[in-house]
Amino acid sequence: MRALVRGFASVAVLLGAVVPSLALAAPAAPAAPPVAPVHDVVDKYWGVEVHDPYRSLENLKAPEVQTWIKAQADYTDGVLNKLPIRDALLARLEELDSGRAFRISGLERTADGRLFYQKVRAEENLSKLYVRGANGGAERLLIDPSAMVSTDGGHFSISWYVPSPDGHRVVYGIAASGSEQDVLHVMDVETGKVLKDSIDRMEAGYTEPQWLADGSGFFYSRLQKLAPGAPETDGYRLSRACLHRLGTAPAADPVVFATGLWPGVEIADVDFPSIVLANGSGYAIGKIKHGDSNPLTLYAAPLGKGADLSKRAGSVSPWKLVCDVADSVTDFAVHGGDIYLMSAKGAPRFKVMRTSLAAPDFAHAHTVVPASERVVDGLNAAKDALYIQFRSGAAGQVARLGWEAGAKLQTLVLPGGFPSGRIVAAGNAGAGVLVETAAWTRAGLTYAYDPVKGVFTDMKLNPVGRFDDVAGYESIEVEVPSHDGVRVPLSIIYKSGLKLDGSNPTFLTGYGAYGLSRNVGFNPTILAWLERGGVFAIAHVRGGGENGEAWHLAGQKLTKPNTWKDFIACGEYLVAKGYTTSERLAGQGGSAGGILIGRAITDRPDLFAAALLDVGSLDAVRAEFTTNGVPNIQEFGTVTREDEFRGLLEMSAYHHVKDGAKYPAVMLSHGINDPRVEPWMSAKMAARLQAATASDKPVLLRVDYHAGHGIGSTKLQNLKGLADKYAFLLWQMGMVKPLP
Repeated sequence: MRALVRGFASVAVLLGAVVPSLALAAPAAPAAPPVAPVHDVVDKYWGVEVHDPYRSLENLKAPEVQTWIKAQADYTDGVLNKLPIRDALLARLEELDSGRAFRISGLERTADGRLFYQKVRAEENLSKLYVRGANGGAERLLIDPSAMVSTDGGHFSISWYVPSPDGHRVVYGIAASGSEQDVLHVMDVETGKVLKDSIDRMEAGYTEPQWLADGSGFFYSRLQKLAPGAPETDGYRLSRACLHRLGTAPAADPVVFATGLWPGVEIADVDFPSIVLANGSGYAIGKIKHGDSNPLTLYAAPLGKGADLSKRAGSVSPWKLVCDVADSVTDFAVHGGDIYLMSAKGAPRFKVMRTSLAAPDFAHAHTVVPASERVVDGLNAAKDALYIQFRSGAAGQVARLGWEAGAKLQTLVLPGGFPSGRIVAAGNAGAGVLVETAAWTRAGLTYAYDPVKGVFTDMKLNPVGRFDDVAGYESIEVEVPSHDGVRVPLSIIYKSGLKLDGSNPTFLTGYGAYGLSRNVGFNPTILAWLERGGVFAIAHVRGGGENGEAWHLAGQKLTKPNTWKDFIACGEYLVAKGYTTSERLAGQGGSAGGILIGRAITDRPDLFAAALLDVGSLDAVRAEFTTNGVPNIQEFGTVTREDEFRGLLEMSAYHHVKDGAKYPAVMLSHGINDPRVEPWMSAKMAARLQAATASDKPVLLRVDYHAGHGIGSTKLQNLKGLADKYAFLLWQMGMVKPLP
């Protein structure tokens, strides 16, 4: 959920100490999943008794819980290993993935035209960091996480990286086995030497480190060091922004933006403060992220000589308020002495406003892009113009607004006939932007836009793979009336000539939280499903951002039921139109999407043959008592308010499992190092479903002991997981012969 957004996101609850015990070799897989002991705990909120029969599973350090989870994992492995189609699916997925010689992502461009990017070759398992000289210069490897040795059989991965403005150094984060517990390092790009500067407890989920213009140091955000025995819920409290000068001890880094530091600057202990810089501006932006809530509070201060924003005795606060929560600003860009704000205030699909940084005045800010039917989806400042990301449903559009007075908004025509494009790199130091095109049925390309010539040029970064544009597949966009008549966008992808006779295995996925959207995109591994006659559908449900902030708020807290009811409506549509039947319809949701799929199968178990619950948020009532639950109160609610408690209870799938109901086949997947959603969420839901269901369909708990929320997993981990899921679904749809 950085996809819950950082969503049920954040750096993690440390379960590393649990892994060695859990990862011990086990005896042969049991013939049946182990039964979890029932120790019912009854909590009372606002006069309502809430039963929790598997509360004991929340103690992941307890030996009996470790043993139970390991036995569940062994049982699941034993079942999946018997599926005759699983190995063939994995082989096909590996073939499809290796159809392209390499893949490049995470582009960053410096003022001199050099490119930094992550690259993974077909035969490799992890992305590595490279730099390439300007104008097609030679490529050079900088960081290879696969060469880093893990003591527990896991792996390391690159979490993020930021090159200095001149490209001479790069600061980057490394995390172990999907834990997202990033440790910051600095490399001298010219020599390849890793400097002594190293900082742990990094908070880079909302703002990555920001280099000073001269490359002498950077601002960064860091989590507090918890005292022994501190409550888990303190994990994300009292983070602060600091300034680090290269070569100095991190312990001496001055705190520049934090709770209680500056008079008149309101930062709650659960907020995430950070500093944002823009090349050539002369101002620093103090950014306050209120948990996983979208509206930002922004302050501005002159950067000054030496970029010293630290507080000294008697110093006057340099910060001036730019906007606050009520102004509904969710993104911004800086150019010179002005700041451009993307605001939903009075504009449910957003508008763009401008005010000065010397004397910010949101109430009288100038509207430069008024609200329209298109959704404003992001702002990027380049040397020549403000580039604006728009969206129409799942498709992205790019527009340009020059800095010159009287400039007109220009929507750029995407090259190659692609229906969607997204800005992947921009910067005040250089003109134009880099845009990645996309379609549902073919891979996109990365283009550089030249504002002088007004043309896009293929950067030749990603080769076209054998399976990147296979003929015979198509997609359609429809709108489905939901339970209240609201029309929900639904994207459907399938093999050409598909017969609408109800025989097609159909994979329906959705998310619906934080205002995040499911964008148009293609991965060749989807062909492993489509070429077997499968249908792949994406439900753009309320709670997401496909139709703007109003769409988001219509699936948040007390309106959250719209999220899974929209999903159910999309499933009913696929059945009614003959794409599939309930015997061949599967639903999937992950992270915050666990609410969607968990409540869909507890409300309408008859609609689905099978369901995949991936790292799912499934016990909403207990969520705020976890490390990452605190930042998520803004999105889902708190039990300390009666109305929000009732909303949480309604969206909590675990509490809606009914004894004797005939549930579909379910596979719950979780990485034991997950920092965003506690692994016990899946454990408790698996135990409850196994005890309650009256159908003869399996409930499996799939556990990865070297993974977390999915971020930082290796390519092979992802492919094996997908093979298991496809095989499980096809088995439950009666398409695996013979059945195990």
